Amino acid sequence: MHPVPPHAPPRRAWPAALFALLLAAALAVPAGRAAAAACGTSDAALNRPATASSTENASFPASAAVDGNTATRWSSAFSDPQWLQIDLGSTQDICQVVLNWETAYATAFQIQVSDNASTWTTIYSTSAGTGGNQTLTVTGNGRYIRMYGTTRATQWGYSLFGMAVHTGSGGGGTLPGGGGLGPNVIVFDPSMSASDVQGRLDAVFREQESNQFGTARYALLFKPGSYNVNANIGFYTSIAGLGRNPDDVTINGGVTVDAGWFGGNATQNFWRSAENLSISPSGGADRWAVSQAAPFRRVHVRGDLNLAPSGYGWASGGYIADSKVDGQVQPYSQQQWLTRDSQIGGNLNGVWNMVFSGVDGAPAQGFPNPPYTTLGTSPVTREKPYLYVDSGGAYQVFVPALRRDSHGTTWSGGPTPGSSVPLSRFYVAKPSDSAATINTALSQGLNLLFTPGIYHLSQTINVTRPDTVVLGIGYPTLIPDNGVTAMTVADVDGVKLAGMLFDAGPVDSPVLLRLGPDGAGADHAGDPSSVQDVFFRIGGAGPGKASKSLVVNSDDAILDHIWAWRADHGAGVGWTVNTADNGVIVNGDDVTAYGLFVEHYQKYQVVWNGDGGKTIFFQNEMPYDPPSQSAWRSDSPDGYAAYKVADSVTTHEGWGLGSYCYFNVNPSIAAARGFEVPNRSGVRFHDLLTVSLGGNGTIRHVINDTGPEASGTDTVPANVVAFP
Repeated sequence: MHPVPPHAPPRRAWPAALFALLLAAALAVPAGRAAAAACGTSDAALNRPATASSTENASFPASAAVDGNTATRWSSAFSDPQWLQIDLGSTQDICQVVLNWETAYATAFQIQVSDNASTWTTIYSTSAGTGGNQTLTVTGNGRYIRMYGTTRATQWGYSLFGMAVHTGSGGGGTLPGGGGLGPNVIVFDPSMSASDVQGRLDAVFREQESNQFGTARYALLFKPGSYNVNANIGFYTSIAGLGRNPDDVTINGGVTVDAGWFGGNATQNFWRSAENLSISPSGGADRWAVSQAAPFRRVHVRGDLNLAPSGYGWASGGYIADSKVDGQVQPYSQQQWLTRDSQIGGNLNGVWNMVFSGVDGAPAQGFPNPPYTTLGTSPVTREKPYLYVDSGGAYQVFVPALRRDSHGTTWSGGPTPGSSVPLSRFYVAKPSDSAATINTALSQGLNLLFTPGIYHLSQTINVTRPDTVVLGIGYPTLIPDNGVTAMTVADVDGVKLAGMLFDAGPVDSPVLLRLGPDGAGADHAGDPSSVQDVFFRIGGAGPGKASKSLVVNSDDAILDHIWAWRADHGAGVGWTVNTADNGVIVNGDDVTAYGLFVEHYQKYQVVWNGDGGKTIFFQNEMPYDPPSQSAWRSDSPDGYAAYKVADSVTTHEGWGLGSYCYFNVNPSIAAARGFEVPNRSGVRFHDLLTVSLGGNGTIRHVINDTGPEASGTDTVPANVVAFP
C-alpha cells in the first residue's frame, strides 16, 4: 500500500479551456415521436373475451365484468393473488381504466398489459386502493389487459361490477412521447471506425476535462458490439452501453478517469458516470479515480480496477453497484468507498472507511483495522433504470425489479429481472422545455426522460402517477427560478427518480426535491419509490440558496447514492452567500439509504425523524467556513452534529459512517460530536469514525459522548466500532 497523505482541502479550479465541438445533426438519435393520442370515451373492453384466475362460483363469471350490466359481477376465490384478464382483440393504446368495485375490493393491485398474455408490463400500481368507482389515467399498449390483485380489503375475494378500458382516439393536441435525444447525446455504432469513435470521444474530453462549473453536458452511448478505444471521462459526461446487459458492449482499451487537470489530485473529480458496459483494460487495470457523484454501475471489468489517480494522489470517496470486477479492486489512496451488490475478485487495501454491502468476494469484516465494514446482503434494493436498444432497434427504458436481502449482480445469471418501458411512453425533455410543458406531459401519463442540458424551472415539476420513471442521462441540471421547489412527488407507489443534478438558484428555495408531501403516511413496502444518482448543489456554479436539499416524507423509500453539497469552492461561495440549513431530512418510516454523501451544510447535515431507518455508508464534511462558534450555532457552543437522529425515534441502524471537520476559516471551532442519537437499544450504529483534517478544528466525540477526540495535524481517525 502506498502512503496516504491527509485529505487535501479542495481549491478553486482554474478556468476551463473551451474547445469547439462540431457534431453533425445526424448524430442525434433518429427516432420519430410516437403521438400520444387523446383518450376516447368508448369502452374497448365491452363484451370482449374475459378470463380470470378463479371465480367464486358459476354465478360470477369473468364475462360479467365486461357485459355493461352493473347488476352482474365477477367475483374471485377468497385468496391472493387473483386476476381478471381481457382480450381487446388487437394491440391498443390504453389511456384510461375504469373499475367499478363491489364491496369486496382490492387495497393493492396493478393494471398490466401484454401482447402475448404471458409477459406483462405494469402501467398502474397502488397499495392504497379505496374501492368504489376508480378512474385510472394510464399510459400503455397491448392486446391484453388485466387487473392483478394482491391484497383484498375484506375476507372475501375480488369483485368487479365492471372494468372499462378507454383507448387513444387520435388528435387532441396532446404532447408526443418518444423522439430524438438531442445533439448532446452521441450514439456510437460498432460499424464506425475506431479512429472516428476515438476522435469524438477525445473532442468531448478536451471540452470537459476541467470544465467543473461549465454548462455543457454529454451522454456517450454505445450500441451493442465491440470497440477498440480509450474513453477519458470528464465533467458532466456519462458513458453507457445500450445493450440489455453489460457484456453486450465491450470497450477494449479503457474507460478512464484521472486527475491530470488538477495536478494529480482527484478530490474534485465529480459529476461523471459509467454504466451498463464491459471493459477489457489494455494494461490489465482500468482507472476510475473519482470522488463524489461519479457512479460506476452495471460495469464488468475484465481485469483490475484502480480507484486512485496516477501517482497515487488524493482521492475521496466513490460508489460501485451491480458490477463485476474479475480481478482486484485497488483503492490505494481512496479514503472511503461504498461497493453494493457486486462481485469482485479481491480487494487490495483500505484507508479510512471501505463499506461492502451484498458483495460477493468482499473482504471479511475488520473495522477499524483493516477498515472494512462488510454486510453479507443488502436489505432492500432496486437497481437504477437504464436506456437500451431492443432487438428491433427501438429504444426502451428497463426498470429492474425489487430485491430483498440481495447480493451479487442482477445480471450474472442471465438478464436482469424487471420490465421494459418503450421510449414512446416517455416525454423526451429538452433544455428548452418549460416546467409547464413537462407537467403537461406528466399529467398525460407519460414518463419523463431528461436529455443533457440546463433546465430552468419557473414552477415546480409535480410527479403524481404511481410508478412514474423520471430518468436523466448526461447530467441534466435542474435550476429552480424565483425560489420555487424544483420537484415534488405525491405519496404514491413506485416512483423512480434517477440521474439528475438539482442546482439551487439565487433565490432561496425551501426545498429542492420533496419525495412525498408533508404528512405522508401510505405504506409503500411492496413498491417503494427510489432516488438514485440524484445530486444537489448549493453554489459553486454561481450563487445559490436552498434551505433543504432533499426531504423524504414517503415511507419505505430507497435512497441509492446521493451527494448533497453546499459548495466550498467555485463561484457564489461564502457563509452568508450560498446558505443552506440541511442536506437530507427523512420523515418517512422504514427508509433505506445506501451511499449517503452530505457535505458542508450550515446546520445538521442529515436529520432523521422517521422510525425504522437504515443507512449503509455515510460520508460527510462539516462546513468549512463558520466564522466563529456563535455564528455557526448561536443557541449552543456545541455546533451541529453531522448526523442527527431525532429523540422520538425508537429504531434506527447505521453501518460505516464518517464525518470530518476542516474549519479553515477559524480552526479554533469545535463540534461536540459527529453523530447525535437517542440512547435506546433499538438505535444501533456500527463502524463510525471522525477525522480532523490537518488539525483544522476539533470533533470532541464520535457519537454522543462516546469515542475519542478527533484533532491534531496527523489526520488520524477517531473510531467507534459499536454503539451502544
